[in-house]
Amino acid sequence: MLETRGLTRTFGETRAVTDVDLTVPTGSMTGFVGGNGAGKTTTMRMIMGILAPTAGDVLWQGRPVTAAERARFGYMPEERGLYPKQPVLRQLVYLGRLHGLTAAGAKRTALEHLERFGLADRSDVKLETLSLGNQQRVQIAAAVMAQPIALILDEPFSGLDPKAVDAMADLLREHAARGVPVLFSSHQLDLVERLCDHLVVLAKGAVVAHGSVDELRHRGRLLHRLVVDGDAGWVRDVDGVSVLDVDGGTAVLELVAHDASDRILREALRRGSVRELSALVPTLSDIYREVTA
Repeated sequence: MLETRGLTRTFGETRAVTDVDLTVPTGSMTGFVGGNGAGKTTTMRMIMGILAPTAGDVLWQGRPVTAAERARFGYMPEERGLYPKQPVLRQLVYLGRLHGLTAAGAKRTALEHLERFGLADRSDVKLETLSLGNQQRVQIAAAVMAQPIALILDEPFSGLDPKAVDAMADLLREHAARGVPVLFSSHQLDLVERLCDHLVVLAKGAVVAHGSVDELRHRGRLLHRLVVDGDAGWVRDVDGVSVLDVDGGTAVLELVAHDASDRILREALRRGSVRELSALVPTLSDIYREVTA
């Protein structure tokens, strides 16, 4: 398990991150979301030891992380970190050896990942000759090729086409399935919602929400939509119902009393036909807008 406790970072008079507590459970994917300047990259850099925290701790398996453990984390920085004028395979082998792989082992696993991403035939070209999406594929290969014990990925899906997104997602799921905690940031909220077991939402350097998608969906009021024939204005007179909006035959409402749905349906059927009575399940985008407002 990877954790941070009270993680804080200031730059002069500016406090970029304040008391960030987050937990990335073993074998799960945690999405780290927030607007530009929210503090995600600064937090990830402190987790990796690139930035020293002003206060707080990074914990691995319940105790302060060591340099040796950090060296086994897979990291994908926002700015990327490969050498544009070096051949792809050569630098992957070099990076693998820095992580303790043998030359033969590093070459074998590098070629396996390049094959997986459809780049085996480009292994000898300079990185800068590849498209930005293919450079991204090489960068993720560099992060995972040494069998990391944790993955910290800053915008790993940025610039990828849908096919590459699927390949990347499958790769991350495989690492999570073998027990690796995966923390990644992304502005693609639909993708985060689809992939992640847990979410951490950051705004102005502080955690404003965390939990599973279902937990965050149910933190606020559960609203329903009623669609009937004719005008739905009569719902305002039903006990145990709080009406937010009525537009013709459609009403958005909160069922306050436990038997309010029965009352609504009985009255609606007495007046005509019921086309719909369903819960309005908020999307992650809805949740994000609410908690960062």
